[in-house]
Amino acid sequence: MNTSAQSMKKKFRTVKVEMSINAPAERVWEVMVLDYGEISNFSPYIYTSAYTNGSLKGEFGAERKCNFNEKGTQWSKERITEIDNQNMVMHNVVIDGAKLPLNFDNSQAFYRVKDNGDGTSTASYEFQFRTKPAFLGIMAKGGFKKQMSGTLVGLKHYIETGERVTGGTDKYKKIKHKYPKATVIKN
Repeated sequence: MNTSAQSMKKKFRTVKVEMSINAPAERVWEVMVLDYGEISNFSPYIYTSAYTNGSLKGEFGAERKCNFNEKGTQWSKERITEIDNQNMVMHNVVIDGAKLPLNFDNSQAFYRVKDNGDGTSTASYEFQFRTKPAFLGIMAKGGFKKQMSGTLVGLKHYIETGERVTGGTDKYKKIKHKYPKATVIKN
């Protein structure tokens, strides 16, 4: 595992959410991880996303940039530092960003997909983070929980219908009531 950008030595907060999706695990893994640079297809909080540094697909070392507003002034750069396609687990680190209250040396995520054995699957995000300044952690945790939950609703909608749920559109507002909320896993 290459975690050169992450120390995770300081105390960090964790948010974990999951949602059942009416699709085979392989399809969910493909959209959620293997199409890594295309997260704006289903995240209602990301306006645009793209591969960077020559990356072309979700694999070890792939990098992407996500823009959280129309002007592109709030953004993150992320990298896949570990990927296990067989067990459907991916480790993602935030390596840089603008106008984000994150300590980049202490922010990482795990993406997981579980086959439910009945043609459905469960997708989950676990985000471990430390804010800068640290006192913003409590407020940021609520915001991250909302964003991660909304992204899972968007993922479910995108996979089940093919309709994109991109930031800056009103698509999420129109569809969110049709789906259950993501389950927040207490840690």
